[in-house]
Amino acid sequence: MTSQSETLPPELLERVLRKLGFSDRPEPTLGSLTALYAAWCRRVPFDNVRKLIHMREGQTGPLPGDGPEDFFVAWLAHGTGGTCWAGNGGLYDLLTSLDYEASRGIATMVTSPDVPPNHGTVLVDLDGVRYMVDASILHNQPLLLVDGQTTAIPHGAWGVEARQQDGRWHIRWRPLHTPAGIDCRIEHVGASGETFSESYEATRAWSPFNYELNARLIRGDALVGVAFGQHVTLDAGGAVDREPISGEDRVRLLIEELGMSEEIARQLPPDEPTPPPPWSRSPSDSWLGRPRDKLAKG
Repeated sequence: MTSQSETLPPELLERVLRKLGFSDRPEPTLGSLTALYAAWCRRVPFDNVRKLIHMREGQTGPLPGDGPEDFFVAWLAHGTGGTCWAGNGGLYDLLTSLDYEASRGIATMVTSPDVPPNHGTVLVDLDGVRYMVDASILHNQPLLLVDGQTTAIPHGAWGVEARQQDGRWHIRWRPLHTPAGIDCRIEHVGASGETFSESYEATRAWSPFNYELNARLIRGDALVGVAFGQHVTLDAGGAVDREPISGEDRVRLLIEELGMSEEIARQLPPDEPTPPPPWSRSPSDSWLGRPRDKLAKG
């Protein structure tokens, strides 16, 4: 198990900033945070490419991206990102390296009544105001969280809305496979790097991202990616375009649309049907908003 550090080595930080499009170290301001996060959402995908390779090969070491150096070295070399624990862990370390007052958050993608906490996120406090920046949802700009208020980022593809309910923040967003939207409920702010690492390791036993390719990234004015065997685009007007994808088309999408290296794209194993989660109780249960009776069709 690899716990996540607080800062990146200076040489690695410089390389990361350069690939994100920054020639100078940004100051820890809202303007810089907005620019950094927008660059992240267009250059660092949410994806499970390295995790699928790791799981299918039966590797026993730390899961890919469990630690910022592994995460960013792979991104620099191959254009890969990671799933929530790895991606948000990397984003947290980047922000703390730039002197932002960032916190790791534990959240739940609320897809059924009994689903346990299953998501890591990042919160940033600036001048007494809190913002959410999430490396999986990719909502393009920091999301303002103000007690007692509903706030939103309006956009047809990556728009989100935050509201408080029963004392907790609920973030409504659009996964590629469930464009009608689901809630991300923030359970706790201030998790340690060890907790992120332990939560990530726990996904080795079961995760929807252990079997089938999932990836998303902002391209132009749209969100593009792959979800459970479908090539999906959410456009600025809110429309959804999807079509089955496999084989060479999948490799080509990873390279041409998501910016990954051909070397890593060709290591990706074929999809396998995703089994139901351990906590499911009936065939009608769902996870990530996807009915169990449709699992094998992904």
